[in-house]
Amino acid sequence: QVQLVESGGGLVQAGGSLRLSCAARGSTFRFSAMGWYRQAPGKQRELVAIITNGASTNYADSVKGRFTISGDNYKNTVYLQMNSLKSEDTAVYYCNARPYVYSSLEYWGQGTQVTVSS
Repeated sequence: QVQLVESGGGLVQAGGSLRLSCAARGSTFRFSAMGWYRQAPGKQRELVAIITNGASTNYADSVKGRFTISGDNYKNTVYLQMNSLKSEDTAVYYCNARPYVYSSLEYWGQGTQVTVSS
């Protein structure tokens, strides 16, 4: 059974940095697409950043220039370096993985809380 294990969330002051990590365990195949989503209280889950085939990246406009996604699809790992954090970045961050870029099959992590104090 595939599990996405996240780590790295926490409490940080505005302007600070955090690094999230996600590793897929129990998978017998590589994930071509891995990414991060977030959900703030009372809001829908939204895409933060995604990396495909270990190289191509896309970001939400709200995080461009501040967040960097990286990963290794051979090791099924993905990271999110978050700099210049703002209070509006406060949310539960979820790791997501798909075997293929346009696959309807996807896996989710349990979520990690990121809280940015102003």
